[in-house]
Amino acid sequence: MALFLRILEWTDDSKDTLVYKLPLKKGGTEINHKSKLIVRESQQAIFVHKGQICDVFPAGTYDLNTDIFPILSKLAGWKYGFQTPIRVDVYFVNTKQFTGCKWGTANPIMKRDPEFGPIRVKGYGSYAFKVDDAGVFLKELFGTNSSFETHDITDWLKSMLISALTDAIGETNVSVLDLAGNTLEFNQIVKATIQNKFKEVGLLLTNLFIENMSVPQDVEKAIDERTKLGILGDKTDVMMKVAAAEAMKDAAKNEGMGGAFMGAGVGIGAGAGMGNVFAQAFNSSSNQPQQTQSPAQPTSSKTCPSCKASISSNAKFCPECGAKIPSKKFCSNCGAELSSSAKFCPDCGTKQ
Repeated sequence: MALFLRILEWTDDSKDTLVYKLPLKKGGTEINHKSKLIVRESQQAIFVHKGQICDVFPAGTYDLNTDIFPILSKLAGWKYGFQTPIRVDVYFVNTKQFTGCKWGTANPIMKRDPEFGPIRVKGYGSYAFKVDDAGVFLKELFGTNSSFETHDITDWLKSMLISALTDAIGETNVSVLDLAGNTLEFNQIVKATIQNKFKEVGLLLTNLFIENMSVPQDVEKAIDERTKLGILGDKTDVMMKVAAAEAMKDAAKNEGMGGAFMGAGVGIGAGAGMGNVFAQAFNSSSNQPQQTQSPAQPTSSKTCPSCKASISSNAKFCPECGAKIPSKKFCSNCGAELSSSAKFCPDCGTKQ
């Protein structure tokens, strides 16, 4: 009988093994009524006979006898109180929590943003899971494999997570500008949506972390430009003024005098434009009405030869005395233009 005495146990020295099948000697099993089973914490042992699960053992130490194998005794038809050994496959399932499993969106998620319209969103993060029901896990996933590791299942779990995340982001009305402030809410939504899928295969999603949600670079650039313009004020002509300033910088970099003069000209115009922007912003913020002053137009006048009143230079009659205003007078000798009251030419001295 001592030949069949065996301690059945698994000392896990790995970090990613989910299932380990206990190797048995060729030709039969070593399990009989003197065998002992040791199941450590964060483990479950499954006994399988002819493809059927006999029992699942949680953490503890067990003396294998017919009292704890009612199903196996019936299946095997033992008539001699477990004296004759029987072949049984023993699987140890690791029920600890596996953390640090990465997920990320291979392709951007399309969503309808309330501020920007249709937009693409990408994300990445990590998750953690554990085996919750070893029997269901055996039936649904690892079957009769001699070992089963986390990398055999993480890609499939990641696909389920991204599917749930895509649905959550697509249905939400939260703008991309507010995604960073709602990651915890998305965590809860996705966990609640996906948890039933995990339970169907005997697993439990213990944690989900959304580390980053982002948009394409061209959208990020547009958001940055919108933020910059918001600092200057919500005015329709601000963008044109800023564009002119940017054009001035580019033109000033051109080689040759043409680029220099172009840069100087654009710089003068842009500088004046920007000055008007800030002046208008100041006036609007102080609620002061803007006043425009038109430059004074110079006027010319002449003296009426009759009453000496000052009249307009293009008047034909004096508005004071009604006298006719003579037309322009020229010197009879040298042809110089004279005032209407001149008696001598100032150029040649000829009497008029």
